[in-house]
Parts: sequence; C-alpha cells; structure tokens
Amino acid sequence: MESAARRAASFRLGPPVPVTFRSVFAVREFRSLWLAQILSVAGDQLARVAMTVLVYDQTRSAFWAAATYAVTLVPWILGGLALSGLADRLPRREVMVTCDVVRMVLVSVMALLSEKASAGIGLWLMVALLFVVTLLDSPFKAARSAMVADILTGELYVLGVAASQTALQTGMVAGFALGGIVVTALHASGALVADAATFAASALLVRFGVLRRPAAAGAAETAGSRLGEIAAGVRLVFGSRTLRTLVLYGWLVTFYIVPMGLAVPYAHSIRSGLPLAVATGMIFAAGPFGTMVGAIAFSRFVPPRLRQRLLAPLAAAACGALILLGFRLGFVAALVIIAVSGACASYQLAANSAFVAAIPPARRGQAFGLANGGMQVCQGLWILLAGGLASITHSPSMIIAISGGIGAALAATLALVHHRKSAQPTR
Repeated sequence: MESAARRAASFRLGPPVPVTFRSVFAVREFRSLWLAQILSVAGDQLARVAMTVLVYDQTRSAFWAAATYAVTLVPWILGGLALSGLADRLPRREVMVTCDVVRMVLVSVMALLSEKASAGIGLWLMVALLFVVTLLDSPFKAARSAMVADILTGELYVLGVAASQTALQTGMVAGFALGGIVVTALHASGALVADAATFAASALLVRFGVLRRPAAAGAAETAGSRLGEIAAGVRLVFGSRTLRTLVLYGWLVTFYIVPMGLAVPYAHSIRSGLPLAVATGMIFAAGPFGTMVGAIAFSRFVPPRLRQRLLAPLAAAACGALILLGFRLGFVAALVIIAVSGACASYQLAANSAFVAAIPPARRGQAFGLANGGMQVCQGLWILLAGGLASITHSPSMIIAISGGIGAALAATLALVHHRKSAQPTR
C-alpha cells in the first residue's frame, strides 16, 4: 500500500490532470489539518461571543466589549515576534499539539470561572486567561501555515489555501452564528466548555493524522540568539519590497474587521428585534460567510494570471463597502454589506500564495508568524480605538464607516506607490 508520504510526494510532482479541490483533499495530512482547523476555529468564535457578550452585559460599555475582542488579537505582538520561531526550531506537529493541549486546560478554567463571573476580579481574570490562550495561537498558526506549504506546493498549495480559508470562514460562521444561540441557552460556561472540547479534538486530529517531520531549521540556523533571530526575520519580511507590499495588503484587514470588534454595541444600536446575543452572532458571522464564498469563487473561477491584478481593487472594495453602513441601514442590509466586504477580502488568497512562494522553507514559520502577528496587533489596537470612539459618539455604525473609508484610501495609496516603484527603471 502506498504510504501517505509517497502520496504527498506524488502531488508535489504535479498530477497529469487539472488540479481540483478533490486533489487537495486526497492528501490525508491536509484533511486532518483542515478538520482540526474547522473545529478549533468554531470553538474560538463560541468563546469570543461568550466573552464579549458577558463583558458587555456586566459593563454596558462599547469600549470594554471592543477591548475584550481586542484581547484576542493584541497578544500577537509578543507571540508573532518571540514565539512563532518555534515553528521552525521545533517539529511543527509537536508545536501544534502542545499549544492545543495547553489551551484546552486554560479554557476549561475559564469555563469554571464564568459560573461566578461579575464585573469584578473574576471577569477580568477570565480576560487575562483569554490573553494567554490567544498568545499560544501564534506558534500554532505559524506551524500550521508552514506545514501546509510543506505538504502542498504549486497550484495545489493555492487551492489548499483556499480550502483553508473556507475552513476558517466556515468555522467562524458556524461558531459565531451558533455562538449567540449557545450563549443564550447555555450561558458563557457552556460556550467555553465547547471551546475546550474543540481544542482536544484538534490535538487528536493533528497528532494521529499528520506525519512527524524534523524541525525545519538546521542547527546552524538556530545557533544564534533569539533576539538576532527575530531581527533576521524582520529583515527578511520587511527588507524586500515585494514581501513588504504583500504584508501591507494583508494588514488592510485591520479596517474591514471593525464590524466584528463592535458587533455587540452595533447589534444593540441597530435594534433588529432579535435577542442581543443572536444578533451579535449574526453580525460576527456575516463577514466570514462572505469571505468563504469569495475564497471559493476567487480560487475556482479567477485564472492565476489575473489574481495579482485583482489584489488592489478587491482590497479597496473590502474596506470601501463598509462606508455604506454610515447611512444607518436596516439589519438585513447591514448583514449583506458586511458579507460583500468579506467576499472582496478573497484578495488575501493572492497575497498569501505570492508571499509563501518568496519565503525559504526553513524560515516560513517565523515569516508567517511575523506577518500574522503584525496583522493581529494592528487589528487589536485599531479595534480598541474604534471602541473608544464608539463609546464617545454613541454611533458604532459611523465609526465602522469611517474605518472602511480610511482602509480604502490606504489600499489605493499602496497600489499607486507600488505601481510607481515598479515602473521605475532598474539600474
């Protein structure tokens, strides 16, 4: 019987027939990573809905609700810089399993605390534990992103990223949409128990469904100091104009993610007639649903030669669509606009595939960690600012619209600068 390693190698050589999603899912290791991703992401979104609703219910503050969401993003400033290199120095499968097990334990503790949470120390201890849980997300995702590039290459990798994006968005849609219902029915503790269970399932899938590989970085590449390693990673990612541009396009998510950061106060202000937790979950789910549909359409129907050309227009549209929310539209119309914004975010597929093609395999873990870390930190800080402004203005819809306008302007500026530099003759 042909081994999984030989099957994976045969795909890397390139199949004689057109590459399809069936080709991608024929790789057993990728299937395991994909299923683990759906479970883990769905559980995380349950926890996000539970925590943001719990904090808003206790404080009635748009700022603290946004700050709770931001707590799931800001830890990447430490994780992206200091911990993502673990995905290169250590076997990537072991990094993922360890992170899952530790997070399962921490979320279980949060579930116990949630039974007696109030606006006092118990609530903020849960937020602190959420910070640590998110901190471990950095090495986990860095290892996973690098491992997908180890398993799949070429057009298989492009479709693999699309399938991963679909898994990510499916998990987010399911977690957010069901999160409001679960929180309403089972309260925060039930959602957190479900999150802990998904970490356990993810660890089992990765441990028994993915082959063990040695650390990607050799002894010579790990001999230097950790600070020197971080500096080298920063030079690698930001010293190249191509990589720097791709990273900056990726970071534009900062501006179109704001509806999720302000989901609770926005749901409260729009008066949908639904329970607050349910309306919040639907706003959370709208963007990922659009991204899921957009990723499938972009990868299946847009020829590879056109993907890079659409990167800038779609990036501007993902942000610019949110300007319409400033007109105080109805609940259904708002969900549609947020979904359209998410669909345009499919440009991230083109940026991701171009990014991985330019990174040496032994440095992928750290490169992905730095890029993702900066992305998460920018989102967290911007959402904190948006939450503060929403508290002052009492108009989350206007803050969302302003954020979208700023993002669209930056996307246009980035495209113009890149075009001018590319047009300059080389010397």
